[in-house]
Amino acid sequence: MEWKQVRIYTTHEGIEPVAAVLLDLGAGGYTVEDAQDFEQFLKKEGPHWDYVDESLDYLRDCETSLTAYLADNAQGARQFSQLLEALERLRALDTEHAWGRLMAECGQIREEDWADNWKQYFKPISVGKRLMVKPTWEQLPDAGGRAVLEIDPSASFGTGTHHTTRLCLELLEETVHGGEAVLDMGCGSGILGIAAMLLGASEVTAVDIDENAVRIAQENYRQNRIPEESLHAFCGDATRDGELRGRICARRYPIVLANIVADVILSMLDILTACLEEGGVMLLSGIITEREEDIQQGLRHARLQVCGRREQGGWVALCVRR
Repeated sequence: MEWKQVRIYTTHEGIEPVAAVLLDLGAGGYTVEDAQDFEQFLKKEGPHWDYVDESLDYLRDCETSLTAYLADNAQGARQFSQLLEALERLRALDTEHAWGRLMAECGQIREEDWADNWKQYFKPISVGKRLMVKPTWEQLPDAGGRAVLEIDPSASFGTGTHHTTRLCLELLEETVHGGEAVLDMGCGSGILGIAAMLLGASEVTAVDIDENAVRIAQENYRQNRIPEESLHAFCGDATRDGELRGRICARRYPIVLANIVADVILSMLDILTACLEEGGVMLLSGIITEREEDIQQGLRHARLQVCGRREQGGWVALCVRR
């Protein structure tokens, strides 16, 4: 199998959040080059070393980076696109600019070329029993009676091809019965909220920390001919912005969606619970199997009951009831 080398530039403080992104993407192992670590190593081990290979001298002044390898195929192309989306989210979170550039470099290929390369692999796909997800640039003569959801994720997460999104869409199909108001926290491309509307929900409140994601989501809602008054879109961090949190939680929702990552779900669990009406359903996805128990513990602490679970490709989605 052919592989592409991908290097992400950050800082010493940014190693952990970038490593978490790579882990969540299933990118496997990675290597770290960090001047601060190298200097700490020399100071700690110095008395035992009479000679340090000159080839390592560059580490003294190098820009901190993590290097991973992605398969040179459809999966790798999608992972690279998702990596760019995740780095964009980290840049939005990093208000103090402590994590450096957070830019990805892929071999000798321009980032822009690889960022769009995945489109050739994104074809119409059937999800569950009632949905068909179709990229806006593809033609679809016959949907076989399924509701067609047109999506252009651009620089936002959510095509329906990733396990996390598919699992959430499948659970959503079983959850929406008609007329529900839906809260979509971390809406990305807007795919989950749009699916909810196509399945019969009455309105969606969509929230994302990334301005670009909110813009793209709004465009995708229009593309799917969702009435403008049915979408309430907000940009910001509800964990830090009290005013935004108040606007979102001014009402309670029968359905709450959060397809993010485990750590963010845990940090937002109090908000998600506060927004969920009694007897309502919360769909949580973006959870790698190794982190499921952490989520389960958080749910027990919040007195939320798991009423459904799906797993695929090392990812878990949970249906939770209040």
